[in-house]
Amino acid sequence: MSSPTRPVRVLLVEDDELMRRSFTVALERYGYEMKAAADGLEGLELFRDEDDFDLLILDVMLPGLDGIGLCRRVRETSLVPVLMMSARGDGLDVVAGLEAGADDYVVKPVDTYVLVARIRSLLRRATYAPVPGPGQAPGEKPPAEGEVLVFGDLRVDTGGMEVSVSGSPVALTPTELKLLLEFAAHPGIVLERHTLLRNVWEYGWDGDSRVVDLCVQRLRRKLGRDRIETVRGFGYKLRR
Repeated sequence: MSSPTRPVRVLLVEDDELMRRSFTVALERYGYEMKAAADGLEGLELFRDEDDFDLLILDVMLPGLDGIGLCRRVRETSLVPVLMMSARGDGLDVVAGLEAGADDYVVKPVDTYVLVARIRSLLRRATYAPVPGPGQAPGEKPPAEGEVLVFGDLRVDTGGMEVSVSGSPVALTPTELKLLLEFAAHPGIVLERHTLLRNVWEYGWDGDSRVVDLCVQRLRRKLGRDRIETVRGFGYKLRR
């Protein structure tokens, strides 16, 4: 994540030259430092050569290595926030991108202000910190009491932002971690999809609930399939 001394660095991988230039210029006006690639292999090379990107924006349909494959390759070594862009409205790209490890998606054509809003939301998740308790100054580390939440073999350190299962550390993306923290704050309570969309993804009522369902699936693969229970017709809950 960027430091106060440098702007947020974004890698954009988009094969359409006009769109690539348009997005690059628009996001630079918002203060982002942009690097762009025209295909998936070039994007992967840039990502590996310059491993300090704060966020990746990947088009799904790319020559050579498509955005889904690129996202999977990135996830082999990095938890950097990933935003997918899809030109198809049938949802297949959305599902594939989220299953590959993307944090969020937008459908093209997309207005700049919508793209910037999704970027800002992703970056907030990547720098998420617990809300200070009563009498606690912002930025101050929470007291040791209550920092660690335990649910069977699942251990969630809300101060250190660390998660383990049966003593083994679990690597979560910023979105997966924030989703788990939302569940851990309400153990045994059913959380509706629109509530999770609002609190984790910062969407309003028009958000796509598939992002919740697929992120829950990813959490289950990492934490154990029985840890998060589906309550049909309502949402999900974390088992105590």
